Amino acid sequence: MDDPSKKRDHVIIRTSFVGIIANIFLASFKAIIGILSHSIAVILDAVNNLSDVLSSLITIIGTRLASKKPDKEHPLGHGRAEYISAMIVSAIVLYAGLVSLYESVKKIIDPVLPDYSIGGLIFIAAAVIVKIFVGLYFKKVGSGVKSASLVASGKDALFDAILSTSVFISAIVYITTGVSLEAYVGVIISLFIIRAGIEMLQEMIGEILGRRADRELVSAIKETVCTEPEVSGAYDLMLHSYGPDRFVGSVHIEIPDTLTANEIDALERRIADSVMIKHGVLLTGIGIYSVNTSDDKIKSLRSDINRTVMSHDGVLQMHGFYLDPSDNTIQMDVILDFALDDREAVFAQIVDDLERTYPDYRFRVAMDIDI
Repeated sequence: MDDPSKKRDHVIIRTSFVGIIANIFLASFKAIIGILSHSIAVILDAVNNLSDVLSSLITIIGTRLASKKPDKEHPLGHGRAEYISAMIVSAIVLYAGLVSLYESVKKIIDPVLPDYSIGGLIFIAAAVIVKIFVGLYFKKVGSGVKSASLVASGKDALFDAILSTSVFISAIVYITTGVSLEAYVGVIISLFIIRAGIEMLQEMIGEILGRRADRELVSAIKETVCTEPEVSGAYDLMLHSYGPDRFVGSVHIEIPDTLTANEIDALERRIADSVMIKHGVLLTGIGIYSVNTSDDKIKSLRSDINRTVMSHDGVLQMHGFYLDPSDNTIQMDVILDFALDDREAVFAQIVDDLERTYPDYRFRVAMDIDI
């Protein structure tokens, strides 16, 4: 697992350095053109390129921090540092949009007529092409290695290309008609940049708060768990992200009530090994649901109770069913949809329905969550 991680870090850092070199070059020439032509739009474009340099530096720092080995204070590693660096990059994008908006509004109130040169326009057109390639390159590489920072930088670069395009178009309009639109165009583009910054921040905040795991990964892990012949079902799989592709999780499995402790221990070890090898996920806990296997009447009762529970609106699943014959106690979990207006009321109705329909049994029902 270590070599792929190192290769990923190398790809992210190399890509970031490409962005740094490209943006320093673009920012330098745009600043010169902007100062000579008295164009606030070109100067803001240059400042935006400098913010991209800072974003790439932060991406490199975040990647370096995330690749640090686990220690006593951080036993599960430092992978979440990438989320923090991506948030900082998003904040820089948002700040750049706010500054651009402020400066553009200022130029609407107190306009300064630009003076474009042919050479400057040619360079701005070339800069658009460069930023498009840089943006697409960053997004492709970032998606490939699952780097939120690179993807955010790629989106920012594509917005820069739009900004530069608007500057170029407004310059052509000014040269041909004498009407200066660059400040108004700057306002429009600034609003798009601000929106992109907010969306990227929201995405990273969602990662840090803990979002729902990828459905395909969850299904694949459950399928692997259920390949063991003793396992009749896998439920309550929880995955905690400690950086891109760094998951620690737990799961509940349904197994026959006839298995011994030694057999359960061996089964859990096989499952943990298989999930780590196939999916790179560390299962730190495997809970068990005991399944009645010796009485066909109990199996039939389970089917009847399942139909009763599933007849209620908003019920997604019933699992973990076990009947203790010694005191006729039935234990089970019921998953309710988050879309229900009052999940507690529906749950109470289900329990009441079970107790009235099956008065000979005591019910211990847990309201589970849809994870």
